[in-house]
Amino acid sequence: MGNLGKIVSVRGSVVDILFEDFLPPIYSLLYAGESIAIEVLTQMSSHLVRGIALTPTQGLSRGMVVTDSGGPLRIPVGASILSRMFDVFGNAIDRLPEPEGVEWRSVHSAPPPLSRRSTQSEIFETGIKVIDVLSPLERGGKAGLFGGAGVGKTVLLTEMIHNMAGHHSGVSIFCGIGERCREGEELYRDMKEAGVLPNMAMVFGQMNEPPGSRFRVGHAALTMAEYFRDDEHRDVLLLIDNIFRFIQAGSEISGLMGQMPSRLGYQPTMGTELSGLEERIANTDTGAITSIQAVYVPADDFTDPAAVHTFSHLSASIVLSRKRASEGLYPAIDPLQSGSKMATPGVVGERHYRIAQQIRSTLAQYAELKDIIAMLGLEQLSSNDRAIVARARRLERFLTQPFYTTEQFSGIPGKLVSLEDALEGCERILNDEFASVPESALYMIGAISEAEGKA
Repeated sequence: MGNLGKIVSVRGSVVDILFEDFLPPIYSLLYAGESIAIEVLTQMSSHLVRGIALTPTQGLSRGMVVTDSGGPLRIPVGASILSRMFDVFGNAIDRLPEPEGVEWRSVHSAPPPLSRRSTQSEIFETGIKVIDVLSPLERGGKAGLFGGAGVGKTVLLTEMIHNMAGHHSGVSIFCGIGERCREGEELYRDMKEAGVLPNMAMVFGQMNEPPGSRFRVGHAALTMAEYFRDDEHRDVLLLIDNIFRFIQAGSEISGLMGQMPSRLGYQPTMGTELSGLEERIANTDTGAITSIQAVYVPADDFTDPAAVHTFSHLSASIVLSRKRASEGLYPAIDPLQSGSKMATPGVVGERHYRIAQQIRSTLAQYAELKDIIAMLGLEQLSSNDRAIVARARRLERFLTQPFYTTEQFSGIPGKLVSLEDALEGCERILNDEFASVPESALYMIGAISEAEGKA
């Protein structure tokens, strides 16, 4: 029968259980009744443990018998988990049979030791011009994706998954933390239509699930990513949507467990919990986990502890702008607000750094001139300023790009642009080689050579 205990109290998701013989270790998974799972978080005395339920607690009562599973929460890993969709327990939720030939691993593991980490800073090419040129991602690093609803976060993530599958022979893991079930279903359907499902796995802990389940779904997805990095030696793209919900779930658990809140009501252990998740995302001598995380900023307050703690882990931030989306400049990434720690001469090289700085300077000058243009018209500007405006408008249009995942809506075939092609195009526009070419010829193209053909 195994190690049996008895429930002595139930308060919401918090359950106290008495064990007469053997006290289960921290993080052990216990089962009450048919399907109620409880994770041990603290040992109250030599016979009493306190746990948090990972499933709804309807039907629990005092005196119920609890069985110790003999280990922590486990998740399936293996080649057969690709193209599938799971919940936090590793159950398939895509209405298909359970995957075969999988190995079950604990969701708790230590970050890779420093001796195994790669100390080289490498660029992770996405094939998207505006990201690769202005806010390059780090291979094995973490990038934050900041943006409101409807400005193209999911389209950008989908395109990156497509490029990862097609050109890096990599694997993508999508982790939905506290997302709406509608979003999960739409994403699954979009991925299937875009043909990128065979190289990705999805894990969801939905909004309506208890905080214990939402808190562990990130660890479950990371365990899958670590399998592909360490066992199959492949590069992994880990997409987390939304990292703020992870902090929120931790805050709920902390309150339920009776811990004293710290600043603004957040849990006192927030920094440790977030680091425990983020530090496992790293590049080692066998492969890299590169992570792109959507970040919700509470009330647009970037000094909020949740945003501050998340920022400290990121190596690049991509800011999406509703204004650019309304102008039809897709992807709607704001080139002046987005940035990366990789954009230094030592990492990307002198030429790339110089071009990126010139682009930023040109676009910043154009932003300052916009008010004058709106009031007095373009004719009132000096010839020097007019040249800056022409350059900036051509750069803005050249940094748009047709995506593979939006082909069915736009009718324009998708383009993947190498970093060299993107830099060459920007450099030639900055040198006024395209001053006589109409702006429209640079809109929604791949490499700059297409503009000459269009013109």
